[in-house]
Amino acid sequence: MCGGYSCSKNTLIILNVCYMIVSFILIGTAVKEKAAGVVVSAPIIGGVTACGLFLLAISIVGLFGAMKHHQVWLFVYMVVLFLIFIIQFSVSCAALGVSKETEIKLVEEGWKQLQQNGENQIILTAEKTFNCCGLNGDNSTKVECEKLDCYKDDTCSPCLNVIQGKLGSAFATVGGLGLFFSLTELIGGVIACRYRNLIDPTNSGIGAAGGAAGGL
Repeated sequence: MCGGYSCSKNTLIILNVCYMIVSFILIGTAVKEKAAGVVVSAPIIGGVTACGLFLLAISIVGLFGAMKHHQVWLFVYMVVLFLIFIIQFSVSCAALGVSKETEIKLVEEGWKQLQQNGENQIILTAEKTFNCCGLNGDNSTKVECEKLDCYKDDTCSPCLNVIQGKLGSAFATVGGLGLFFSLTELIGGVIACRYRNLIDPTNSGIGAAGGAAGGL
């Protein structure tokens, strides 16, 4: 097992570089999938985005702490990384646990709220994006459907099922990625804890003593 000072240091550095890449993946995926819910405010997806941003910040701290073997920075890194793990794990499980009925309710409430606020342009954007007209076939939920290509071809379908499907896919993608990467953060915490308790041979006098003994 890799338990030496140099090996632990190099492993932690590589792991934090990987965390930087992971953070960009989480942020990019969350932003991309958020577009699936044009009419829906999805705090869960926003939570994954926030975890990605925090992970990016703490990976920089961890990288600095690993390179300098800085006790304080490594301690801060361990604590914050564990907190990110808890939040990211919880949010990811929540995203994966959203039922179809809840997704439908989110879409219906979001659509209704936009209509009440007079934000018909957002609804029209959703209709154009998903090539659908109205929420559920009710004329009162339709917004300028005559501007849509599908309306001219008489192929428009209600937006509810289309948006719900996209939203479900977004939850599954973001939740799955978040859950997988959250487990790797435990590994980072364990390695950081072990590395923090190791003695730097270059500063402990061991290397100098070894050199003197060799000279004798």
